[in-house]
Amino acid sequence: MKKCFKNVNAYVEGKGVVKTSLSFDDIILSVENCQDAEEIKIPYNAIVLPGFVDQHIHAAGGSDTMDATEQALEIFADTLSKEGTTSFLATSMTQSYENISKAMVAVKSYMEKNPEKGARVIGVHLEGPFISEKMVGAQPLEYVANLDEKVFDEYNEMSGNNIKIITVAPDVDGAEEFIKHVTSKGVVASIGHTPSKYQFVKRAIESGASNVTHTYNAQSALHHRDIGVVGAALLEDALNCEIIADTIHVSVPAIKLLVKNKPADKVTLITDSMRAKGLEDGVSELGGQTVYVKNGEARLADGTLAGSVLKMNDALRNVVEKVGVPFETAVDFCTANPAKNIGMYDKIGSIKVGKYADFTVIDDKFNVILTIKGGKIIFEA
Repeated sequence: MKKCFKNVNAYVEGKGVVKTSLSFDDIILSVENCQDAEEIKIPYNAIVLPGFVDQHIHAAGGSDTMDATEQALEIFADTLSKEGTTSFLATSMTQSYENISKAMVAVKSYMEKNPEKGARVIGVHLEGPFISEKMVGAQPLEYVANLDEKVFDEYNEMSGNNIKIITVAPDVDGAEEFIKHVTSKGVVASIGHTPSKYQFVKRAIESGASNVTHTYNAQSALHHRDIGVVGAALLEDALNCEIIADTIHVSVPAIKLLVKNKPADKVTLITDSMRAKGLEDGVSELGGQTVYVKNGEARLADGTLAGSVLKMNDALRNVVEKVGVPFETAVDFCTANPAKNIGMYDKIGSIKVGKYADFTVIDDKFNVILTIKGGKIIFEA
């Protein structure tokens, strides 16, 4: 039976936040009326948003993409539904060929089953192993690999050709040809984990790179004699910039600087979360490395930040309340922008007739009340 939201505040594509009614089954049927449909009642202070899209996230709820099992992905996806995320890229990390291969096979199998429960896996962000040894961040150094088109193709085939983004270091030998190769397959080449000078980033853009992996983190900083990756991210409109808006990985002034310099459709909120998200503080794990989680921070023993425990609704709250981004623009940062970036805006990322019935309902304090994926409730507070 059709369902509907009746006389609610909703962020509708092309209209902004309006008082309207929405009817839907698995797709959105109307953004104007609610005839012959079962009403879903929500509080007066609630607002219906498009489902959040997280294009860079490793793990949550104690389960990780690299666990390489359908059960782990199910727990992962279910945990994300609680923060309003309806679609995400299961993100890998620098590991052995064998372990990455297993992860790709697991994602393919999970996507083919398309479970009703939890957020929807829409593909893979392959973060590593093709990064720079000089800027590994929390990635295990021993598994950093040389660029290899054949190996990439094998990973992609194992994933069911579902790799949507791949992080590449432009300073590594062969980067320009590699970027041309992956983009010819429809994959977004993302600049990250690199000490690259601006000239290498510029060449990467000319070769087809169009994204920056967790801007500011694990990349060359802005300097007045060479603006590096951060400077290129701020300068080049062709680059979509991921940002971990937990105010730990990146300061509020740094987020303000990014937002001020980028076109509004070129900023994307990510969580980059690891398996400790959704769990109590304590000892966790990332790629075989011990991680210590305390007060919202996840760090290796040497103090290196090791992903986040950030929730997407909190990232949205931070950019609105702390950074001062207008509400609708901030919502685009975690819905429309990532959907456009990975070529899926025809299906997800906004409330429009014909798109998937994916909704996140939040209250006036950014708490998630209800999450709906494909017309089915996957979380209710």
